[in-house]
Amino acid sequence: MLDQIAVLIPCYNEAQTIEKVVKDARAALPDATIYVYDNNSTDNTATIAYNAGAIVRHEYQQGKGNVLRRMFREIDAKCYILIDGDDTYPLENAREMADRVLLHQADMVVGDRLSSTYFTENKRPFHNFGNSIVRASINKLFHTDIKDIMTGYRAFSYEFVKTFPVLSKGFEIETEMTIHAVYNNMQIENVIVDYRDRPEGSVSKLNTYSDGIKVLRTILKLFKNYKPFAFFTMIAVLLSLLAIGFFIPVLIKFINLHIVDQIPTLVVCGFVALAAIQSFFAGLILSNMSGASRREFEQSLMQANREFRRLLKKSQKKSKEKSKEKSKK
Repeated sequence: MLDQIAVLIPCYNEAQTIEKVVKDARAALPDATIYVYDNNSTDNTATIAYNAGAIVRHEYQQGKGNVLRRMFREIDAKCYILIDGDDTYPLENAREMADRVLLHQADMVVGDRLSSTYFTENKRPFHNFGNSIVRASINKLFHTDIKDIMTGYRAFSYEFVKTFPVLSKGFEIETEMTIHAVYNNMQIENVIVDYRDRPEGSVSKLNTYSDGIKVLRTILKLFKNYKPFAFFTMIAVLLSLLAIGFFIPVLIKFINLHIVDQIPTLVVCGFVALAAIQSFFAGLILSNMSGASRREFEQSLMQANREFRRLLKKSQKKSKEKSKEKSKK
């Protein structure tokens, strides 16, 4: 069955806030189906969510990326709203975000915290700094203007969800989703949303340092995978400058004295220059392979669109049959 709107709430030990989040989602989106995926909580998050009216399922591999992989596989909907279970995102903007997908054909809608209250509400200064660094680096590397890279509040189309390869296991999944959408020229829109810090007693699962390093490593890895020519050309340029820098003193001495007494340096310069050439051509080859991968992605996008239309027709047919049965009664 194809849901009109599916609200996706990944949870790990959110017993204090999950009931309010589910009820707020129901009030903001009465026509939505609310899914809570419990990720090995040691409190009664799952029970509270179920009693609040959510459909509760479980993912036993730890990590937000693993939870989203399970959600995206199992749920079919016209529009998906992803939100955290910690009650940091007000749901007043959920309808606008859903309409951007349903009526404006957006593939991903970003709930932009950084343009509103995030920097004043968030009490962890390194999180503020980290968000700014990640946003600046991705916008620079991928020539885009995404307002909030790591927000946990987003809306997606069916085509995005069914063609997005979830590779990350943890909180770096938000960065991965953003870069995937940017690279594949998907329609991205921003909606400014308020942010409020966690209520007292609720503990963040995000580790500022270890998860921050994972995010930066993910950016570098995805830059290499999605833009190999730029990545390897940068390496080639650095190696070339290194080779030239060490070669110039040898050349000057040869011009002045007609001797070369730094043979090891000259040999190393030659190997570094060869490495630079290899890096450049590796970038060219991988860039061609990346282009072929993009063509394959477009084919998978078309296939996902056909599957969406098939599910839509099937859902509409079932709705008509139910209406006829009710009219007969």
